[in-house]
Amino acid sequence: MSNDVIRVPFKALEIFISDVLRRLGVPWEDAEICADVLIEADRRGIHSHGINRFKPFYYDRIKAGLLDPRGRMEVVREGPTTAVVDGHFGMGHAIGKRSMDLAIGKAKRYGMGMVAVRNSTHYGIAGYYVMMASRSGMIGISGTNARPSVAPTFGTEGMLGTNPFTIGFPTDEAFPFVLDCATSIWQRGKIEYHARTGEPIPDGLVIGEDGGSLTDSSEILDALVKGKAALLPLGGPEKTAGYKGYGYSAVVEVLSSALQAGPFLKMVNGVNVGHFFMAIDIEAFCPLDEFRTTTGTIMRQLRASRRMPSEDRIYTAGEKEHLYWLENRDLGVPLGKSLQAEVLKIMDELGMDHSFMCR
Repeated sequence: MSNDVIRVPFKALEIFISDVLRRLGVPWEDAEICADVLIEADRRGIHSHGINRFKPFYYDRIKAGLLDPRGRMEVVREGPTTAVVDGHFGMGHAIGKRSMDLAIGKAKRYGMGMVAVRNSTHYGIAGYYVMMASRSGMIGISGTNARPSVAPTFGTEGMLGTNPFTIGFPTDEAFPFVLDCATSIWQRGKIEYHARTGEPIPDGLVIGEDGGSLTDSSEILDALVKGKAALLPLGGPEKTAGYKGYGYSAVVEVLSSALQAGPFLKMVNGVNVGHFFMAIDIEAFCPLDEFRTTTGTIMRQLRASRRMPSEDRIYTAGEKEHLYWLENRDLGVPLGKSLQAEVLKIMDELGMDHSFMCR
């Protein structure tokens, strides 16, 4: 690891985020939820969605008046197994957690629950919410739309968001199955992370207006904002089945907008997004222990299958994130120079003590 990188304990950063948000007017409980969701990303090694995004996505947007720190979710329509929520532009993490809690509660009573959300804001890693369902003995599904950055197949204009489609369920292993990924090859957050570290991105992930490939991460971020670049959907161009990622992204867009009468496509600006949350009670179909055993067996057989000679092992979804936590829980979160500067800037603006950064 570079000498420019320091490690800060996970809990220290979680307390820092919560403290900052409360100073900005976010209610105590909401601030605790937001901090937990953000640092969960870092615990799982998904640094593109952790502390790296705190200042530009939340701190700056609250100070600019784009996020309402006291915005509270409102259930505007409800049935036994369904609900529609208006987030009133509050903190997406708190809206997301409470919406999944609502879906889980309905599933416990009726077997299934689904909540659609409009007028929310960025809610962090979608995997957080499906893991909530998994811990409750349920299958969890969630997705969200986002500001346009992904081109449809044969297009060069960003029309869809990175639109993750996320599924999780319990197993009999130490970690749940969690498939949490964007419907683009790379998401904007990963490009932001590369721009912060000065790294280019691989060829064939982002295209310009002429359809040619772009690789300079900083230039790409600027071009995305100006509408002069677009991410490619999963699969890439049509000849390598990019229409599959394009199709899944469109599904997420519909479930994140049409059900809840919310903004879609070019109407989405990053602070008016929609989400959906589903919880399915496994006990309504079969005994939970039997489900856990069967799914765990499926995962183990997949990992035990014949592998490429050049590779050490086969993984299943959620395993790498679990291993990252086991290897790094005593080391803390890596902060590069630019991120350290952002954290210190926030502290200076709010008159906070710097001591927890001294490690």
